[in-house]
Amino acid sequence: MSVTEQIPPEVQQMLVRYQQIQNQLGQVITEKNVIISELSEVNRALEVLNSLDPAGIVFKNVGHVMVRVQRDDAIKELNDKKEILELRLKSIERQEQLLRSQLNELQSKINEYLAKIYGRQAKAG
Repeated sequence: MSVTEQIPPEVQQMLVRYQQIQNQLGQVITEKNVIISELSEVNRALEVLNSLDPAGIVFKNVGHVMVRVQRDDAIKELNDKKEILELRLKSIERQEQLLRSQLNELQSKINEYLAKIYGRQAKAG
């Protein structure tokens, strides 16, 4: 008799759900890292723009073309983008926390159930 045959269907479902949550968590962490990277780039660009002379020439990429923009407009646009990224980061961090909590809860249930099963087998054996 294989191990999977000994595990009841409800535990097998918990294990499948555990794997699904792990996959979701991996995706959330990847998205979080992308947001953090974008936020870092925006902060760096803001540092550079803030150090420039207000009358300095500033360009931004628009598709495959660079367009001249006012320094203050570029700063405003980057601050808006920064605000949006910070909100997304908070949201994704809450999602990450929830998924980690669900994983811990499922893991505890699975461990508890398996301890009961293997505890009985050890006593019988």
